[in-house]
Amino acid sequence: MGERVDIAVVGLGAAGLMAAIWAGRRVRELERAGGRSLRVVGFDGAARLGAKILVAGGGRCNVTHFEVGERDYAGASPNAIKKVLRSFDVARTVGFFREIGVELKREETGKLFPVTDSARTVLDALLGAAGEAGVELRHPARVGGVRVVGAAAGERDEVGAAGGVGSAEGEFGFEVAGSGGTVAASRVILATGGMALPRSGSDGFGYSIAKGLGHTVTPAVFPALVPLKVEAGHPLMELAGVAAPAAVEVRASTGKRLASFTGAVLCTHFGLSGPAVMNMSRHLTAARREDAGAGLVLNWLPEHDEQGVDRVLLEAGRERVGRVVDRLAGNGVLASRLIETLCRCAGVEADAPASSLTRERRRGLVGVLCRMEVGVTGDRGFTFAEATAGGVPLSEVHLATMASRVCPGLHLCGEILDVDGRIGGFNFQWAWASGFVAGCGAVGAMGDE
Repeated sequence: MGERVDIAVVGLGAAGLMAAIWAGRRVRELERAGGRSLRVVGFDGAARLGAKILVAGGGRCNVTHFEVGERDYAGASPNAIKKVLRSFDVARTVGFFREIGVELKREETGKLFPVTDSARTVLDALLGAAGEAGVELRHPARVGGVRVVGAAAGERDEVGAAGGVGSAEGEFGFEVAGSGGTVAASRVILATGGMALPRSGSDGFGYSIAKGLGHTVTPAVFPALVPLKVEAGHPLMELAGVAAPAAVEVRASTGKRLASFTGAVLCTHFGLSGPAVMNMSRHLTAARREDAGAGLVLNWLPEHDEQGVDRVLLEAGRERVGRVVDRLAGNGVLASRLIETLCRCAGVEADAPASSLTRERRRGLVGVLCRMEVGVTGDRGFTFAEATAGGVPLSEVHLATMASRVCPGLHLCGEILDVDGRIGGFNFQWAWASGFVAGCGAVGAMGDE
């Protein structure tokens, strides 16, 4: 084997770039302190780096959220996620981006975007920071495999996960093979992402690499933050382009509420989209793995309970039904087309006086408004998903360094792990935090050797 590097970062998305930057920075700190020089090299199969960053937030890149907590994520245990997030919190994220020339602004939703409203600003700053940290970025250079070589291949089970891997010139290490050739690496940071938006390069191959190095992957890996398809002919499909706030719930076949999100719901020609629906999508898929009868329920009047809506309709007298619904929603919050469709689903004329409704029709309308069952037939798949649910269990890494518990010298970060956040910059915050921990952890362990 010819070329040797000290740290190979496989995958240069958000998490991989962050890991590379902080590995490079820590190397510079070691050098200034009289330590040995280390080479950090990143590999990615894309001809142009940062595809997901460039398309995020409609091309503006929702860098993070002003308030991030472990409850904003699913997958791994909240306590484990919390330990990683607090290593590089929102304040540190804002400070880091300011340092590399990206000023962030907070919008009403709590999302933080670059003041330029351009994702290119974010990507260029990250690439520039990697260069300043002395990191060499190679692309297109798709990695086809990573394997343990030398003494490590036979002895890794006897070595603790925090040590045992020497420099690239030592007897322990990895062979990183790909389209750009094969290199020997002392340590590897695996940041290949999941399977969402495969055109960006996230095709799930990283799971094969992780398995080959001794890791497991959750039994299910499926799209998260993905639009949902509904049964053919559903009335909501006639409202393509209409959006409205609603509470979106996943309920078990027993009727028990399993999860709930309130936010914008967008009607489409194929079914439903919008933040609330996409946030809920992974929970519906997960629920149906255990309970095939689990379903989606929409509450178009989330500020009211059913008894209150029934009482208002009962007391509305000659006021038109559609007008009553509009008033309950907040005057203009629900589009007139949506109100008419909801009334029609209940067998009620929107222009009819509320007093003309029979008790049965009134309660039927209340049911449609407050707990509309929607027959979801599936989702639009990884091609349209913004995140991946499932991956390498977080229990298989040391949270203080993101070092593998099963393969000495390996660190993992980003979407390859079983952590997925809701819409709003939370998945980027996981990438920044886990990438920071992995990059610093890889160099820190080598500095101790």
